[in-house]
Amino acid sequence: METEEEFRARLQDLMQRADIAIKETSEYLLQQGITIDMTEWVTVNEYCRRFGIENTETVMQWIEQGIVPEEDTTVIKEYNHVQMLRARLYLKSVTHDA
Repeated sequence: METEEEFRARLQDLMQRADIAIKETSEYLLQQGITIDMTEWVTVNEYCRRFGIENTETVMQWIEQGIVPEEDTTVIKEYNHVQMLRARLYLKSVTHDA
């Protein structure tokens, strides 16, 4: 079983790797002339994790139905057409866990 100290070390490592990925992605997008604040925009998977949504299809339906406004979504073609949306609450029935 993982000790608290091991968990903290693993969590710190994950956070450092996430920071590096965000920096690298931001630099790449800037080189392509795309400016996106990566702290404000998240993938559908990350949105589900942050707001406690059980599956990504729910969020994809929100995007299709216009619950998530068009200006709050984007697709980054350079990253395998990944769908991004602003990290904000779109339905009051969804609770924020983070």
